[in-house]
Amino acid sequence: MNDESANVTLRGRKRMAGSGWANIAGRFLALIIVFAFFAVMVEDGRFYTLRNLENILRQSCVYATAGLGMTMVIVAAGIDLSAGSLIALSVVSVAWVLNLEITGPDGGAMSLVDAHPVLTPMLAVGVGVLASTLAGLANGAMVVGLRLVPFIVTLGTMGMVRGLAKGIADERDIYPPADTWINSIMDPTLSSAERSWQVLPTGVWILLAGVVVAWFILRYTRMGRHVFAVGSNEETARLCGVPVGRTKLFVYTASGFFCGVAGLMQFSYIGGIGQPTTAVMYELFVIAAVIIGGASFSGGEGSVLGTLIGALTITILYMGGQQMGWPKWVQEMVIGAIIIFAVAVDRFRHRRATE
Repeated sequence: MNDESANVTLRGRKRMAGSGWANIAGRFLALIIVFAFFAVMVEDGRFYTLRNLENILRQSCVYATAGLGMTMVIVAAGIDLSAGSLIALSVVSVAWVLNLEITGPDGGAMSLVDAHPVLTPMLAVGVGVLASTLAGLANGAMVVGLRLVPFIVTLGTMGMVRGLAKGIADERDIYPPADTWINSIMDPTLSSAERSWQVLPTGVWILLAGVVVAWFILRYTRMGRHVFAVGSNEETARLCGVPVGRTKLFVYTASGFFCGVAGLMQFSYIGGIGQPTTAVMYELFVIAAVIIGGASFSGGEGSVLGTLIGALTITILYMGGQQMGWPKWVQEMVIGAIIIFAVAVDRFRHRRATE
């Protein structure tokens, strides 16, 4: 590694440190303040009951899981506006596989899931995650191959992927003929005598596994260093031998993969239905979670732990607003204002750092 390359890597590590413990502590304090506000304002202590806390975790799982891939994209100075559509594609793909029919022994039609109750759910999971991953790869290929602004590419694919999901579902909800273990991924455990041994819902454990993987990639692998280098200064990174195109392909593919996994959680959360109109505007919540967690739209800065805190903050705002009777438009305005505030703070922080 030459001196210039070492400088790029050092700058990337410094910016990574900028989203380290001091920054995380500030985000966590903000989370505590938001939670305390609703804990006091919501009547009869309903907001901090164990069941409500579990519901907050369950809802935040979808945003946080998709946010793991979005963190990589934004750290690399990109954006993915198709996240909600990718989640919907995964949901519909899972339901479509579970709804397939084959010819039975008597010559009549029978459900694939009834014929193969173990293999079919595994196939559905694979198809759902693969479909979303390939769509993410397509996003990266267009950003790299056509050299278009990520905002434009993913704005277009947001509609294209949503349209594909509607086409697969024939513009109707898909109702699989039988429940499988996929339906129970997001089922509560505190109120279940049968599943209390899990402590947390399966989806939360899946999220935690994803957190470890994403954190390890960004913190300890060469690809992670490349992601920060590209986000810090793409041209300098290219001159230093960083494979910029390959790195961008990776982050958009990773975003598709994590959105696919989030789609499995969403499928369970909405009751095991292949709903092509699900996850509308989720890209707003996912991006907000990453930005509130300390990532910068300028690139080169962000953390997985920060994204988790951001996802919890967004969910607490959403559920707290519901329990206080806020209209949906008020909730959307509050979240939008928080995004603007977070970006403004980020800009101010960077101006102070360059002075």
